[in-house]
Amino acid sequence: MDDAMFPDPQAAGAPSAAYRVLARKYRPSGFADLIGQEPMVRTLENAFALNRIHQAYLLTGVRGVGKTTTARILARAFNYELPAQDGRPGVDRPTIHMDALGAHCQAIIDSRHPDVLEMDAASHTGIDDIREIIENARYRPVMARVKVYIIDEVHMLSKAAFNGLLKTLEEPPEHVKFIFATTEIDKVPVTVRSRCQRFDLRRIDAGLLAAHLRKICDLESVTIEDEALAMIARAAEGSARDALSLLDQAIAHGAAGGGAIAAQDLRLMLGVADKSRVIDLFEAAMKGEIAAAIALLQDQYDGGADPAQVLLELAEFTHLVTRLKLAPDAAQSNALTEEERRRGGDAAGTLSISVLTRAWQILMKGVDELRSSPRPLASADMVLVRLTHAAEMPSPEEALRKLGFGQGGAPRPAPGSVPAAAPGERPPVAFAPAPKPAAFSPAPSALATSAAPAQRRAAEPSPSAGVKIADFRALVALAGEKRDIQLKIALETEVRLVRFEQGRIEFELAPGGSTRLPQLLMQKLQDWTGTRWLVALAAGGAPTLREEALARESEKRSGIEADPLVASILARFPGAEIVAVRGKETEPAATAGAELAYDDEEPDDV
Repeated sequence: MDDAMFPDPQAAGAPSAAYRVLARKYRPSGFADLIGQEPMVRTLENAFALNRIHQAYLLTGVRGVGKTTTARILARAFNYELPAQDGRPGVDRPTIHMDALGAHCQAIIDSRHPDVLEMDAASHTGIDDIREIIENARYRPVMARVKVYIIDEVHMLSKAAFNGLLKTLEEPPEHVKFIFATTEIDKVPVTVRSRCQRFDLRRIDAGLLAAHLRKICDLESVTIEDEALAMIARAAEGSARDALSLLDQAIAHGAAGGGAIAAQDLRLMLGVADKSRVIDLFEAAMKGEIAAAIALLQDQYDGGADPAQVLLELAEFTHLVTRLKLAPDAAQSNALTEEERRRGGDAAGTLSISVLTRAWQILMKGVDELRSSPRPLASADMVLVRLTHAAEMPSPEEALRKLGFGQGGAPRPAPGSVPAAAPGERPPVAFAPAPKPAAFSPAPSALATSAAPAQRRAAEPSPSAGVKIADFRALVALAGEKRDIQLKIALETEVRLVRFEQGRIEFELAPGGSTRLPQLLMQKLQDWTGTRWLVALAAGGAPTLREEALARESEKRSGIEADPLVASILARFPGAEIVAVRGKETEPAATAGAELAYDDEEPDDV
């Protein structure tokens, strides 16, 4: 174990009777001691070796991953000086290899060096604080090689403070370095981010964190179960500081009797459920044993576990089983207990992906419900009811097999041989949404500017005089482009076209159509094309566009009903009906006269 990783508290001048919390006592003092940040360390090592040291660094990440610690280590690296002694060569240049404490290291570690200035932006947010930094930056350092400004929680600075810092940040004196730390990188202006070299410090892996805690426990002569360390590592959620604080609390909670700290003690302290009992609850729910599942939840609740935490543990185990099913190598993680590996692997070999994803969705929705519920236990019971019943539901493939289709099933019945419902049997009442009217999506605009045919009227203007409309559907599309929705709907639902040519439209009004439509259409066409149009009413028109679309929908519905599989399903579920037919395919629309297409944004369903 490197002594630099765990400095002696006496070296910091602390009284012998003073207790230093583990998060401070075992704070890393060199890059080699940082855990889980290998990409950043490698980049900085290469930068220092090539003498490509940046003027400003921006460190970001969640709480407790080492942002401020990394800033102090960087300040040490900028100012590292080690005199030659005992045959060892001296060091008088920036380096990240700091095997021994240099001339300035201890003062920087203790935050008392005059040339390494730390500022908390949460309490120094204004432009006056930044003016002081800018003013002092002009002067050379008192003792060290460079002057280092560490600004923690930099996102808390005001807009004026950020703007005041920009010029100095972009062109600082050669003897000045800036290091910023923040947990909310999005609140830092892009003008500041672009002037800094950014490092995103990652959450620490639970297995790596558990191994780190084990080393500290050995140094502290504390006996603790591996499962308890794994619980602390998971509860810390990737934060080394949180993990050390929880370990401090665990030592105070469980080591008073002089024995080993047991996982059961940690469960009581953290309020988490017993992992083995959570797995028992998971297995009971997946088997559909609702009575056993509710009893297990009640037992854990009586033992002090929070119902919401139990559901979260269930969701985590569901996620673990899914990972083991899709990526079996995940079982090698050091963060897993032997029971999680064994029973999780068994569940992964039994449950399908559809069952696991459905269970995940139910549990996560249940956790949200519990956060606002006045009766968490009752709400958790109802979540388990949903989970157990959903576990018994067959997948679509299983449902088809049970209906007699698929491998090993009965052959498809021939068209027309649909079995009838049992005589005298009353079909169950089924509630289905009313069929929605067909949604219209006009064909692509087919406005044409080609030369007019010879048979058009001599009075018609030349093609360059105005916009030409190829056919009636192009007119409907033009109304849509002009945002005249009322006219567009009227053209689709009230117009039974008799004749259409450039400058002239004849149509029959559908029942209920407005008699003002011809005059309104004549005025709109003149505004849109710059040409006078003759719009007249006549008899014997073709069906409206809406009627054509409904006819196509009816034809599709008839084709679906004739399908043997659909007919068999309808026969097996008396009272069921097809309420809509939607598909991803659209009808060809390559020409201006293409047929009207359905709005097919929704997925296929029957």
